Amino acid sequence: MYYYEVIPNVNIGATRGVLTYESSAKFRVGQVVETPVGKRQAIAIVVNTTTKPKFPTKPITRALEDTILPEHIVSAVIWLSEYYRTPKPTVLQAVLPVGITKKRRCKNSNVTTSNHLKRALPLNKQQFKAIDDVKNTTSNTVLLHGVTGSGKTNVYIHLAQEELSNDRSSIILVPEISLTTQLVNNFSQYFPNVVVIHSNQTEAERHTNWERILRSDKPLVVVGPRSAIFAPVKKLGLVVIDEAHEPSYKQEQSPKYNSLRLASYLAKRHGFKAVFGTATPLVTDYYLAKRALGALATMKKPAVSGSVAPQISVVNLTTKHNFTKHRFFSNQLITSIEQSLNNGKQVLLFQNKRGSANLTICGNCGWQALCSNCYIPLTLHTDAYKLICHLCGKKYNITTSCPNCNNTDIVHKGVGTKLIESEATRLWPKVTIARFDGDTPKEFTLNNQFEYVKSGKTQILIGTQVLAKGLDLPNLETVGVVQADANLSLPDFNSEERVFQLLSQVIGRVGRNDQPSNVIIQTYQPESETIRFGTNQDYARFYDYLIKKRRKDGLPPFSYLLKLTCSYKTESTAVRNARQVAELIREKYPTVQVLGPAPSFYERRGEYYRWQVVVKSKKRATLLQVLSEKLGRNWQFDIDPNSLL
Repeated sequence: MYYYEVIPNVNIGATRGVLTYESSAKFRVGQVVETPVGKRQAIAIVVNTTTKPKFPTKPITRALEDTILPEHIVSAVIWLSEYYRTPKPTVLQAVLPVGITKKRRCKNSNVTTSNHLKRALPLNKQQFKAIDDVKNTTSNTVLLHGVTGSGKTNVYIHLAQEELSNDRSSIILVPEISLTTQLVNNFSQYFPNVVVIHSNQTEAERHTNWERILRSDKPLVVVGPRSAIFAPVKKLGLVVIDEAHEPSYKQEQSPKYNSLRLASYLAKRHGFKAVFGTATPLVTDYYLAKRALGALATMKKPAVSGSVAPQISVVNLTTKHNFTKHRFFSNQLITSIEQSLNNGKQVLLFQNKRGSANLTICGNCGWQALCSNCYIPLTLHTDAYKLICHLCGKKYNITTSCPNCNNTDIVHKGVGTKLIESEATRLWPKVTIARFDGDTPKEFTLNNQFEYVKSGKTQILIGTQVLAKGLDLPNLETVGVVQADANLSLPDFNSEERVFQLLSQVIGRVGRNDQPSNVIIQTYQPESETIRFGTNQDYARFYDYLIKKRRKDGLPPFSYLLKLTCSYKTESTAVRNARQVAELIREKYPTVQVLGPAPSFYERRGEYYRWQVVVKSKKRATLLQVLSEKLGRNWQFDIDPNSLL
């Protein structure tokens, strides 16, 4: 009889999340099996062989897969559990595909193959230098800091080609599903087998692709968003994280992990390279890369020689004579849009707010339309003719009179992408317009419409941050930023960084070739340092500016953060428990700084009041000790949070 330690995919209450089973058959570490847990069967992976324990054991029911999971997947499950204080079964649920016990018909969807591959990859001296820097450094993680249009994708392709020649696979992560089509098209010109994995695929598609990757004897290129890092390729030689500054690489639901941190760990443990590519690195990552020998590679020039930088104009939203033709499209923006349309070129209008208007108020008494669950302002969606809460999703009928004073002077304020779309349609009725944001139906998402958009047939593109990342649109001539400072005043430590990134990135959609282009930036705060640095795409000066503020305030990278949030049905209970926990931490951990307690940015969610406590420490291990305290089931935590909102 043989004995094995396994991790099931159901939470079992055991502190280690590991159970011991017996079997007369031999299993290997990494094998996916089915085991009895209580009165039901669970999926599990074998993580260790062991000796006969002193307690009785149940037999493993059967092996689900003859092919074992690669070593890096097993070590990822164990490391994530420890690093993020998450039960191992919860981590395993994120690693294994849903419906793994079902038998599927093999389909070729989401697998790109080609018999006519390009071999010669055009590279310039700057790209060759970056490749040499990545290959020759002793650091397993390299931050590739390349300006927009510098050709980072060609660097990724070359590195993956070298891994392919050594019979090793590569995983290429993108921040948005919408970017997979563009990247797959690029890689498919050079690689025989490119596999795509993302959450918009059906359960059957994801499972089939997962099995194809697991059983493949040939090296692959796997492309997908955050969770693609769990692709079970046999020999992993490279992980690339494109647009590595994007917050979407941190999963906000349990297990709350960061793909960058996991990639760095796996690269160091298993001896391959993790490359983080971005034009606007997170200041924390840039700070760490500068301090580590050989962990930074740079590309400071556009890849296309003779590329023409865009003509950038900053328009003050407070100056009324700039808006004599339209209330939120400046005269300069309208002129540039019409010139581009007359030239047969594309226009991109960026606004990082969805809906038609984000504030509905009574002009007589000041009443605001708030969500009855969350107590936050409702957003007007004129196409659905509803007021919608962007936090809980609850929908309300549009009021025509104030419920407080019965006055009919109801005003909708603010500018969202749907309002921009409706106004652009009114101003240019014969133009093809497409909007891309979180409200876009699946069949009309950028990922599904990419070829049509790239061809230039869509003349005006309107959208949120999905349009600011990594897109190469050769027909794009005008970029308009409707309100550059929309989120600049949010009470969060990363608000300036996020505004700078989005502004720099959306400007970077033009100036990538030898065609002239225009960028019109509208802002209420033209003198803001963040706006000025973003307008000039001046990362070096922005980094110096922000790193000084972070050092003064003791924020990352000079400390680690832990956000603790409690939820209770009454506000008084939430306040009382938050105070108790804050006091407990202050007494038991005198080396940490405790901020709060304070109401969460979204204090009310559904029927619950939410209060939070933020803990700062120079040692991450201390924060893990704080998490060992029994806070109760009403508490949630987020270690290394992207945001404190």
